[in-house]
Amino acid sequence: MDKPIHPLLFSIVPIAKGIAETFGSNCEVVIHDFQNIDNSIVAIFNGHVTGRTVETKMTDSILSKINKHQEGNDVYNYTGKSTLGRELKSTTTFLKDNEGNIIGCMCINFDITDLLSARNVMNELCKVDEKEVEVIGEINKVNDVLYDIVEGTIHKFGRPVIYLTKDEKVNIVKDLEEKGVFLIKGAIDYVANSLQVSRYTIYNYLDGIREGK
Repeated sequence: MDKPIHPLLFSIVPIAKGIAETFGSNCEVVIHDFQNIDNSIVAIFNGHVTGRTVETKMTDSILSKINKHQEGNDVYNYTGKSTLGRELKSTTTFLKDNEGNIIGCMCINFDITDLLSARNVMNELCKVDEKEVEVIGEINKVNDVLYDIVEGTIHKFGRPVIYLTKDEKVNIVKDLEEKGVFLIKGAIDYVANSLQVSRYTIYNYLDGIREGK
């Protein structure tokens, strides 16, 4: 490294490199040394994200953050754009010496442009009219009332069944038990199928609920 750098900042360089290597070429990590505020970049990895090098002058953005956060409060997950118009998700962490004086900062700039585009595509693909719900195929000969109660109870948790925890599934079974669902013929099998567990698991849940466990 050609530039002089504060010893404490020098020890951060491997960490900065590790972050850049871990998150790949879209992740720029920069270390600023405030000993030379005008030419403060002493280490930069994946500089192509913003087009900067160690010769690049301090940006107004960093200067404004230094002025705004005199106590060295870190700033996480703020957004911005590169000079190429790419969308960035950024974090600035201020670094202090043993006396608590701010000596520099480490900035992470992650290019999320492609991720945002992918999100937009996924949102478009997943877009549905929630007012129009159609059940395609038979409901395994279980009547519509059972279907409405079970699906409505599961829907309250707001997540697909695959992401529900055991406790959440037990609570669903408890709600259904209180509603008298299991008095309906075929309910055990239908609920087991809906929660993606075995019918014996439903029996175990019910035994525990009825025993007050």
